[in-house]
Amino acid sequence: MQVILLDKVVNLGSLGEIVKVKDGYARNFLIPSGRARRATEANKAEFEAKRAELEKVAAAKLKESQGQGEKLSGTTLKLTQKAGVDGRLFGSVTNFDIAEELGKQGYKVNKSQVRMPNGPIKTVGDSTVSVALHTDVVVDINITVYGETA
Repeated sequence: MQVILLDKVVNLGSLGEIVKVKDGYARNFLIPSGRARRATEANKAEFEAKRAELEKVAAAKLKESQGQGEKLSGTTLKLTQKAGVDGRLFGSVTNFDIAEELGKQGYKVNKSQVRMPNGPIKTVGDSTVSVALHTDVVVDINITVYGETA
């Protein structure tokens, strides 16, 4: 199925491109999330009429994400979890925990934006995770996990 992208999609294309994707990906993800529309003649004409407005909105989102990224860059989160004497956690620190702690500090971040390349944190100590605020804005933050003996 051919679709017109209404937003930049990682590994697919940017605003305004007409790309061919699998039917299920278009029907189940791109179209319902508002990132694409079917590439019919009517939709192509409608998109061209709204192109300037959509580009302006995309630029505003990018600028807002860059501003938030500058504030968030270099942030160190301190989390306390129950741990054993050997430094291993009972449970783990997940992207949900990190997003919740960032929310308490005043940053609006969804758990899906927190990228943990090595999986959940399972030991006491320092770690680095990435926060993808926008497709073009990825910021690294430091996480320090302290152990609390049970």
